[in-house]
Amino acid sequence: MTSSTRTLQASARVEVPFHDVDAMNVCWHGHYLKYFEIGRAALLRAFDYDYPEMQASGYLWPIVEAHLKYVRPAIYGQTLEVRTELLEYENRLKIGYQIVDCASGERLTKGYTIQVAVCVKTQELQFVSPPVVFDKLERAWS
Repeated sequence: MTSSTRTLQASARVEVPFHDVDAMNVCWHGHYLKYFEIGRAALLRAFDYDYPEMQASGYLWPIVEAHLKYVRPAIYGQTLEVRTELLEYENRLKIGYQIVDCASGERLTKGYTIQVAVCVKTQELQFVSPPVVFDKLERAWS
């Protein structure tokens, strides 16, 4: 099946810590990528392909693109839910994100990241996702 017909979702909770806010009590914009990372790890674990499994499979998956749209600010002590969805997997991993306030459900941030497979041994970019990705996704969907 193609990535347009199957999906995988996960979520993770994050409380905005004091060291992530500025003098106005607003979460600094760069920390949202850290929250995306927490959500991404939850999604990767959902199909047993978190970073240790990636490395063990012989592939590294660097992020080559990140896009964020800030809708509303997060503040100190706010509990957030980072919702993730696997949007593409055949040639790259494109993961979509929504950060929402747990209390109200209001969306604060949305975006996506793109990762590509690189062979550990040769350092060559893979133009098709390695078979291990398809195998692990099939197991997660069954």
